[in-house]
Amino acid sequence: MRQILVTNDDGVEADGLRALAKTLRTLGDVTVVAPAEEASAVSHALTVRRPLQLREVREAWYSVDGTPTDCVNVAISEVMGRVPDLVVSGINNGLNVGDDVTYSGTVAGALEGVLLGAPALAVSLQRSSGSMDYTAAAQVARQLAASVLDQGLPPRTLLNVNVPRRAHHGIRITVQARRTQAFGMHGPSGVEGESLVWIRSAELDWEPDALSDYATVLAGWVSVTPLHTDWTNHTALDVVETLIVTTPTEVE
Repeated sequence: MRQILVTNDDGVEADGLRALAKTLRTLGDVTVVAPAEEASAVSHALTVRRPLQLREVREAWYSVDGTPTDCVNVAISEVMGRVPDLVVSGINNGLNVGDDVTYSGTVAGALEGVLLGAPALAVSLQRSSGSMDYTAAAQVARQLAASVLDQGLPPRTLLNVNVPRRAHHGIRITVQARRTQAFGMHGPSGVEGESLVWIRSAELDWEPDALSDYATVLAGWVSVTPLHTDWTNHTALDVVETLIVTTPTEVE
């Protein structure tokens, strides 16, 4: 049986996690290792300054008092004892599109799987004002997971999957959206010489791009964006080379 690791950043008892694990069991043996508490927006943080507590919640279902990155590491080294055939992170309560992938714990869980040698998916569902129905997103995840298990992915690549909250038209391959943003701040006075500052949701200005993940989801399609671990801006190499060549030599 194929071995599938499931994690998330919404916590070990999240409804999206349950829906995802249940659906993927039709494809192989599923092991769940997820944060004990919500760990949204922690990005690719790895806990190295304290020990982690691993707890078995029920059969093949574990919590770790850390980040999604911690969970994938603990799962492979302590729970599964091997690199799984697939890592799937989600289903996140809310989209992870555009620059949000740099903050996302959901994407980070999949990214860590890729770094450790497994193909991976990060799956997110557009947030609804009412109750969240993860059924369609779970089915999309299963469809893509089956294809990846059969056909694989390019090395060091993950698929970032975003599903609209309403009935979708199908699946489209997309690129990351671009935006400008300004985070709101709120800082009531604390004790003398101290302020309490809360970071609130950002005001976003999205660049128009019909091929982007953001625009695709708004149009009612499932967005699938291939991401990889190479952050090198290859198109800028020549420009940087010119900068280095023209940099004045420091005079001692």
